[in-house]
Amino acid sequence: MATRKVTLSLDSGALEFAERAAKAHGISVSSWLSKAARREAVRTGYTPQRPEPAVAESDEAERNAAEKDLRAQG
Repeated sequence: MATRKVTLSLDSGALEFAERAAKAHGISVSSWLSKAARREAVRTGYTPQRPEPAVAESDEAERNAAEKDLRAQG
């Protein structure tokens, strides 16, 4: 999946939470935030309009994983 460099502003509490969660999962904060954003998008019902085929396959796999995680959480 292609990545784009962006600048985000987070409150200090959210950043601390993201840093701790990313460390616990052994991934970068950037990767953790990307996954968290996808999970929240799935949770709130967002579906991409017309993704590129390669991106669509990756998105589908991540969406399925996010849905599985949400079902496991109850």
